[in-house]
Amino acid sequence: MTFSIGVVGVGQFGGQFAHLFNLHPGVSDVYVVDELPERAAEAVDLYHLAGSKASFDDLLASDVDAVAIFTQRWTHGPLVEQALRAGKHVYSAVPMAISEEEIARIIGAVRETDLVYMMGETSYYNPATVYARNQHAAGRFGRIFYSEGDYVHDMDLGFYDAYQYSGGDRWKETASYPPMLYPTHAVGGVLGAVRAHAVSVSCVGVKDDRNDGVFDKEVSMFGNDFSNATALFELNDGGVMRTNEMRRVGYPSHIRESRFRFFGTEASFEQLAKVSVWQDKENVQDISELFETRPSMSLDDPSLANVAPELRDAFVSGLSPVHDADRLPEEFRGAPNGHEGSHHFLVDDFVTAVNTRALPPVNAWVAARFTLPGIVAHQSALRGGERLPIRDFGDAPGI
Repeated sequence: MTFSIGVVGVGQFGGQFAHLFNLHPGVSDVYVVDELPERAAEAVDLYHLAGSKASFDDLLASDVDAVAIFTQRWTHGPLVEQALRAGKHVYSAVPMAISEEEIARIIGAVRETDLVYMMGETSYYNPATVYARNQHAAGRFGRIFYSEGDYVHDMDLGFYDAYQYSGGDRWKETASYPPMLYPTHAVGGVLGAVRAHAVSVSCVGVKDDRNDGVFDKEVSMFGNDFSNATALFELNDGGVMRTNEMRRVGYPSHIRESRFRFFGTEASFEQLAKVSVWQDKENVQDISELFETRPSMSLDDPSLANVAPELRDAFVSGLSPVHDADRLPEEFRGAPNGHEGSHHFLVDDFVTAVNTRALPPVNAWVAARFTLPGIVAHQSALRGGERLPIRDFGDAPGI
């Protein structure tokens, strides 16, 4: 069984995913749409795709079976709902949406259409999350009572270039995107292992002092001046999760931009940029080699010409020893990968879900649990750290 898909936005990440969808044996044809027609045409030629469509509306009016959305992060919610209502299965880059209302509308559309929705959260497949998920399932942590997920990515290490690439002349208006509205790499990496959900949060935002026009309330389309934020979440199982979203930080984010810690009653796991350890009540074991990824292509590959050098590691990092490479299609061997080996699994899980009509791991209900905590955390920060409740949309039907 196969299906056709249209990739919306073939900039830095969308083009690579169009290539992977085109390689997958479960996909018949891949079309692309981009605001810049020449970029769409270039992707068609480079990856030998089926063709391009003139606009998002034209794509939805066509007979493609699914769409994959790689547009600006604050646009996802409405586009996802529109695609579902048009009868298309949907893969969406993170975040799911930027408001509780948008999330509710997506879940409603999935319920009403019975179509597949999947959010492409890379941290669900991060080697650290995969390892912690397996250890937790085996009962080796005991009860996990405290966990941490950090997305530690300094603006100076590639983000200025990335925002200028996507935002044009008015890029500073969007570069001020509130850190906690992009929470899924940190939250998803924890909840992808612990299998709990957040029920309340208190968050403190750190106002930026660079004075370069970014994170300036007068410039920001979001009215945001927080460059860093720290949130403490209460989980439904009685545990605690802390999350950091940092955009001004002295840290080598090009080496490891997402990192995690899990503390249990019997054992714990901690990760830094280059060191990861497993600890119990008797010993400490260095397990760093389990999370070392192998490059999937050269940093000088022509397809990365528009990617800042500081960001290229995220585009080429392949599989690690903890990944189950045997479950992937043979066609992916030697293909570009990224975000610590996650891209292959993201594509394969979505294709499998569409072709078997099964729930993907990060379905709409899981995506809501990865996304909404950050949205509420940002509101908490705006209210001086006030503790706020977090709505839960429940489990997916049949779970």
